[in-house]
Amino acid sequence: MPETHETAVYTHGHHESVLRSHTWRTAANSAAYLLGSLEPGMRVLDIGCGPGTITADLAALVPDGWVTGADRAPGILERARATAEGRGLANVDFEVADVHALDHPDGTFDVVHAHQVLQHVGDPVGALREMVRVTRPGGLIAVRDADYAAMTWYPAVPGLDDWLDLYRRVARANGGEPDTGRRLRSWALAAGLSDVTATSGTWTYATSEERAWWSGLWADRTLASAYADRAVEGGHATPEELRAASEAWREWGRQEDGWFAVLHGEILCRKPA
Repeated sequence: MPETHETAVYTHGHHESVLRSHTWRTAANSAAYLLGSLEPGMRVLDIGCGPGTITADLAALVPDGWVTGADRAPGILERARATAEGRGLANVDFEVADVHALDHPDGTFDVVHAHQVLQHVGDPVGALREMVRVTRPGGLIAVRDADYAAMTWYPAVPGLDDWLDLYRRVARANGGEPDTGRRLRSWALAAGLSDVTATSGTWTYATSEERAWWSGLWADRTLASAYADRAVEGGHATPEELRAASEAWREWGRQEDGWFAVLHGEILCRKPA
């Protein structure tokens, strides 16, 4: 196994407000650009699987194949295993792994997938090279990441601008890149890939239920997650400033005409045969 050399700190942690978002994710709402390329017998690696909801969907879509979910946090894998077991899936397993140093031989997988991962790693080009290494010749590398600077909303609640500026500063101080979506194609080319299809996708929150859910989880995350701790400990914000940002989220959530869109960059790359 190559030497592990992750240098970034995961900004969000696994507070309940974070998992509220992660467990909402499905293959349909978070990996639609990949689904048409899946075949029943494929072997798939899902990097940064978190609580396993996307992983379980991928396993259901390759019923004669196998899916391995990988995450750096051992504790969250128990949640992922429970997700798979609850759905009666027998073609999935989970492992602790660092995307910079995967414990698999060259060419092991037909598809290597990573959703919202590269924005949190210290060497995204190196991570992509490692993903390519464990992909078989002719196989696929699929990556999707949000782009925070491209997030947009209405009405223009002033405190949300402050929240976005703060989040981006904290994420970069932790060694990550919050505006990763726009960089994915460039990083893929730097990793030596040439067959790269770049697309984009969005999450949009506009109904009263969607606004309440999205604003509530960010209001809570801003006060109680690892992100909040790192914002204060790193000198990026005071507790009072975090409370103001949290209230800005709740204020936006109360707006009957509120609308919020999260832009994602997506790349589907084929490894040379």
